[in-house]
Amino acid sequence: MPSSFFQGAYFVGVVLASIVRVVYTRHYRKMAIAEDHRTITDALLISLPALGMFILPVVYVLTPWLDFADYHLPTWAGWIGVALFVAALWLLWRSHADLARNWAPRMELLEGHSLVTQGVFRHIRHPMYAAHLLWGVAQVFLLQNWIVGFSMLITVLPGYLYRARVEEQMMLDHFGEEYREYMERTGRLFPPLQR
Repeated sequence: MPSSFFQGAYFVGVVLASIVRVVYTRHYRKMAIAEDHRTITDALLISLPALGMFILPVVYVLTPWLDFADYHLPTWAGWIGVALFVAALWLLWRSHADLARNWAPRMELLEGHSLVTQGVFRHIRHPMYAAHLLWGVAQVFLLQNWIVGFSMLITVLPGYLYRARVEEQMMLDHFGEEYREYMERTGRLFPPLQR
């Protein structure tokens, strides 16, 4: 199967992920902000993944500029990429659906914000970051290029490393002991091996 099929599958996934974001951003725009913890660092880190998930992949597919960094995997590896991307998209959608009106794209708490501990949040605290990291791994298999294939992982990791820590402190400050207990029974990106 040609690599163009897997490149097409990647962009179908990008469109589906964008639809999820648009649907839940509509809900967010209707909500009042109770606490605003945004910083310039956060704004930069939230924008950086656009380079890895969209800009570089578009440049790669539409121009020959990055062809020098291509690598070639067997066809079955592309199918692994498709499966990983489907899992990432499901986790991204499920995270938004479980958070519902508690989701904010920025470092904010919304009016009436409640602690969500059901659905995928029953097992992990940061399923959206897990989804984006899984997307990044899928990209390695779908866009077989040393620059573009790894660009999502490289651009998402700094945001995760910074934001997860800040978000958890924000939740501790707001929910106190309830969030501390939640942290003890869940994993950050993966369900805990033992309880």
